[in-house]
Amino acid sequence: MLTAIIDYESGNLHSAEKAFQRMAAEVDAGEVVVTSDAEVVARADRLVLPGDGAFPACAAELRGHKGIYDAMVDAVENRGRPFLGICVGMQLMATTGHEYEETAGLDWVAGDVVRITPQDPALKVPHMGWNDLIIDQPHPIFEGIRTGDHCYFVHSYHFRVARPTERLAHVDYSGDVTAVVGHDTVLGMQFHPEKSQHVGLRMIANFLKWAP
Repeated sequence: MLTAIIDYESGNLHSAEKAFQRMAAEVDAGEVVVTSDAEVVARADRLVLPGDGAFPACAAELRGHKGIYDAMVDAVENRGRPFLGICVGMQLMATTGHEYEETAGLDWVAGDVVRITPQDPALKVPHMGWNDLIIDQPHPIFEGIRTGDHCYFVHSYHFRVARPTERLAHVDYSGDVTAVVGHDTVLGMQFHPEKSQHVGLRMIANFLKWAP
């Protein structure tokens, strides 16, 4: 079993690599590698797409690494490989991003990435720090997780899904902020599981064991 964390020069992947390797060892999920090699992406059993920064820049970097991009799309769309997007990696799963300019996403989960607009104007954007998950839909990713468990967020934009059944969890930041999206073989987390202590590590383990 091989899990590939895709390196397309849009984030520091060291902490994610260590967290995924630790949990893979605990649940006997095989090897975890950080890779910018399209051949490794193509043969991986599951894929992880992190991302830090602005949606347009991350989208351009990902598409600019054509070999990686094509291998990832083929693995997910044609061969049904389990996929996890993290932070901007999750946002790239959307139909369209609206950060600075309209930018096409992967359209794997229908919806738009829009700026967070708390109803309380005293709350700052970016949404930064710990917040409590509110689980909207049951899913294997939440094995051992319950509403009220908290995760670590750093973001100014969030995913407004077109189909409510594909929003698996949200948080309250003076208004709903999407936390987890997914359907079929694709999942996305707005928070950083590798920085979310035992809750994040449990969700990483759940992804590594997931067999959709």
